[in-house]
Amino acid sequence: MFETNQKPQIMRVPFFDALKTWDPEIQLTVKVRFIQRGSNEPLHGSQYIVRLYDKDIFSEDDYIGSAKLNENGEAHIHFYSSDLVAQDILPEDYPDLYVLLFKGDTVHFQSKVWDDVDFDKDATLSLQEGEVLDFGTYLVD
Repeated sequence: MFETNQKPQIMRVPFFDALKTWDPEIQLTVKVRFIQRGSNEPLHGSQYIVRLYDKDIFSEDDYIGSAKLNENGEAHIHFYSSDLVAQDILPEDYPDLYVLLFKGDTVHFQSKVWDDVDFDKDATLSLQEGEVLDFGTYLVD
């Protein structure tokens, strides 16, 4: 039985060792939504994939990640800031991001490029998705 004058044993060493190796990098999420022009219905289905890229001037654009559209026509592309470390000739402080919507193997839509995306400044914090940057809603044919 636990007596009131006894102090519980705390496993301090393993806890502090875990803190030394803990990586506090927060997840980043780009959210984008697509609706069908004319009907204004959310675009969805297994044939649609959204891919996120970092635009580079002197080298091939960097692929960051992808997601399928959900029933609301939304894609939530999750990644970490370490995924943005590129093999660029000229280092950049902030990524220049854009999305491609694929229907099967064909590019169905390409967004504009968002220059110098600063998640710390422009994103909102979500407990489930980390820092979320909403790229908006697009009408597509």
